[in-house]
Amino acid sequence: MNLIYQTWSWYVSGFLIGMIMLCLIYFGKTFGMSSNLRSLCSMAGLGKRVEFFDFDWKAQRWNLAVVLGAMLGGFVAVHFMSDASNVAVNPKTIAQLAQLGIDAPNGKLMPDALFGTQIWQSPKSIFILIIGGGLIGFGSRYAGGCTSGHAISGLSNLQLPSLKAVIGFFVGGLIMAHFLLPLIF
Repeated sequence: MNLIYQTWSWYVSGFLIGMIMLCLIYFGKTFGMSSNLRSLCSMAGLGKRVEFFDFDWKAQRWNLAVVLGAMLGGFVAVHFMSDASNVAVNPKTIAQLAQLGIDAPNGKLMPDALFGTQIWQSPKSIFILIIGGGLIGFGSRYAGGCTSGHAISGLSNLQLPSLKAVIGFFVGGLIMAHFLLPLIF
């Protein structure tokens, strides 16, 4: 059980992801999380009103199982398998977060100031979540997929558009972290 409770090295996790991708390629499947929103909308009947959602969502049932597994796995990991000693945050990062008024995670993966229940008490936080969610939805549609789809599935298939998208994700993340985050907080 200690193996499960500890963080895994990059080469173990990377190898496992690579093996899963080889299996998906072998069976002719592509992986991505944002495509499941389209499947859920199609299941809800939006295909009758919007042509984009009019497709055979049953062919994507396996990908819905991946999303449910990721949600269940995340819940189990956070509530039953988390160990505060596994989370080490660079002191410089803690100092930079403190300058923005964000508390240190203190053994958690995410700071409460950004991901705690108190964010629902602040109209500013709710507004940021709504705008951020809209931008993520637009960006994943505009890029033809999300970070997991492009970075894991697209790059493993050697797709040039995925390489461009992943470079864009990293550049956007750097701009957000270094320039926009200080403006927001």
